[in-house]
Amino acid sequence: MGNVFKQIKGDKAIWAIVALLAIFSFMPVYSAASNLANSGHTNTFSLLVKHFMHLLLGFVIMFGIHKVPYKYFRGLSMIMIPIVFVLLLVTMLQGTTIDGANASRWIQIPIVNMSFQTSTLAAVVLMVYVARYLSKIKDKEIKFKETILPLWTPVFLILILILPANFSTTAIIFTMIMMLAFIGGYPLKYLGLMLLSGFAALAIFVLVAKAFPEAMPNRVDTWMSRIENFANGEDTEADYQIEKAKIAIATGLTPLGPGKSIQKNFLPQSSSDFIFAIIIEEYGLYGGIFLLILYMWLLFRIVIVSHKSDTVFGKLLVLAVGLPIVFQALINMAVAVELFPVTGQTLPLISSGGTSIWMTCLAIGIILSVSAKREELKEQEDAEDNPLAILSEAI
Repeated sequence: MGNVFKQIKGDKAIWAIVALLAIFSFMPVYSAASNLANSGHTNTFSLLVKHFMHLLLGFVIMFGIHKVPYKYFRGLSMIMIPIVFVLLLVTMLQGTTIDGANASRWIQIPIVNMSFQTSTLAAVVLMVYVARYLSKIKDKEIKFKETILPLWTPVFLILILILPANFSTTAIIFTMIMMLAFIGGYPLKYLGLMLLSGFAALAIFVLVAKAFPEAMPNRVDTWMSRIENFANGEDTEADYQIEKAKIAIATGLTPLGPGKSIQKNFLPQSSSDFIFAIIIEEYGLYGGIFLLILYMWLLFRIVIVSHKSDTVFGKLLVLAVGLPIVFQALINMAVAVELFPVTGQTLPLISSGGTSIWMTCLAIGIILSVSAKREELKEQEDAEDNPLAILSEAI
């Protein structure tokens, strides 16, 4: 066991935060999953074991990735861009349905018989790719025409493939790319132009979807109606979920205790999208504040690791893959208290679901890789300053 801990490099605080989130997730997932067990899908213990296996594989991914020197992610992002493009295309064309509902977010992995949400992998790859390009043009005179093909074309092609089945993920990725480009020094006038282009592309897509409804997935009408109903305050199935979530949060003023949630029996996504409401119902405001502090602590450490990185690519890479994790967590919490329309975004490292956990661990592994490199350089500097080391070299 001691040898394993010696192999762990990078920011120890981030390791601690991830471990705390993973450990904390077991009780609410076990409690919320009992809703699925009671409906006859499976038993609660098997769902808990499944969650454990997802987390275990996630930590293996994180450990493996943090051992890879982060400079290699430059080339890997370029290789992965066409791969995720093909995966997204296959996912969209297959038009999978689960229990009668459109589920074209997932692709089936044949050998292991598991489903995988390709948009989450595409999000991480695209953010790394953008960080690579921005670091490449840093301190150079940026001409908009020269950035269209290498930067914005891959961004828009991938977002267009994600959009029909997953508007919220598309919006989050686009927002994060705009934020990263701003931090990376991309000219504001060009960012404004890309923002307008994004809205124009969305408007065209909506018009095409309305004109040819049979050619578009039914998800288009779903997310459009969610936004409209949220703005108008109309009652829908999504509002039913929000109302149950708000009841759970209100109950949290006098918490029911671990495993004693009542609203988990009424919330269809109690172990994923609305797990934050279940946590507050069972653990009270203290549980919710504890989670919020952990995510804010993670954000703080991400900024620190970015600041301490020795290269522009390292700085941008950490922000590229780290900020979306915290942003997604805040959106999930905001949906539960009706500050946002229902988005379908999970609570990172807390909600059940393999793909979400694995891609979050992949992103954190990349952050730890940057942090580990900084530690390595610091150790070398300390060794060089050591009088005994200088003496040994002289001899």
